[in-house]
Amino acid sequence: MVKSNDPCWCGSGRKFKRCHRASTEPVRPGRIGPRRMVPDGIGRPSYAETGVVDRWAEPTVKSADVIERMRRAGREAADALALVAAAAQPGVTTDALDELCHAEALRRDAYPSPLNYEGAVQPFPKSLCTSVNEVICHGIPDDRALVDGDIVSLDVTLYIDGVHGDTCVTVAVGDVDPASRRLVTVTRDCLARAIDAVVPGRPLNVIGKAIQEHAEAAGFGVVRQFVGHGVGEMFHSGFYVPHYFDPGRAEPLEPGMTFTIEPMITMGAWRARMWDDGWTAVTADGRRTAQFEHTLLVGDQGAEILTTPSDTAAHPYWS
Repeated sequence: MVKSNDPCWCGSGRKFKRCHRASTEPVRPGRIGPRRMVPDGIGRPSYAETGVVDRWAEPTVKSADVIERMRRAGREAADALALVAAAAQPGVTTDALDELCHAEALRRDAYPSPLNYEGAVQPFPKSLCTSVNEVICHGIPDDRALVDGDIVSLDVTLYIDGVHGDTCVTVAVGDVDPASRRLVTVTRDCLARAIDAVVPGRPLNVIGKAIQEHAEAAGFGVVRQFVGHGVGEMFHSGFYVPHYFDPGRAEPLEPGMTFTIEPMITMGAWRARMWDDGWTAVTADGRRTAQFEHTLLVGDQGAEILTTPSDTAAHPYWS
């Protein structure tokens, strides 16, 4: 184990305590700022005012009209995410990233889907999920500043014209150690392999099989507690997509289905524990985790990615 006064492992020549020590300390809850407001003229989901989700049996196979609206919502979410990801630099607070995400949502006449979404303890109080280092998902933006060596998963969902577009990337902040960079790369590759497995007629569980095989071959774990989900007019429908092989989920993939695939891959144990806020999930062993997510449409031949940005050259986080 590297001690405080030892040379830092990154080769900077500085002592560990002056260089990367901060990025190896556990993430702690910070101060959460007030909820950001959404102007009256912007369409919003039913929970926006009440914090209570109106659930119904939304079809997994969507109509042509819903699909076309989802294409726009997905593209706008991806474009907003590209800007938020580019701003994730050392010294920037996760609350500042939330402020940017919120502003980008409003600029697109969109409602930031996480804001006031129903939870077990409280509605989600922010417009963006920021999950730093060992935080698996649903991290709440606060006054913690990102430090050199962090990794942070940024999960953006926008509600536009009655539908949601949901996408996430994990970003390296400054000079990140090789093991964390490898984790990010393998997680992104897990998503790519899962998308390639989406073909009409195949069983749903080919998605989890592709993810689990690639992650475990690399020596990483696959989180089970959180899964992909049906998405459309509802943020989360009752349809879910395991990221591990589940022999019981053999129902066939059908053209017109829309759902997310969002593998959460861990350096160590895949089990999670929850913070008292009811949202923040962290790895049980405190080791790092990464996540990548796309919203997908099952087409006649394979998957169409609905959360592709307008300018892929400006969004390097997928390659």
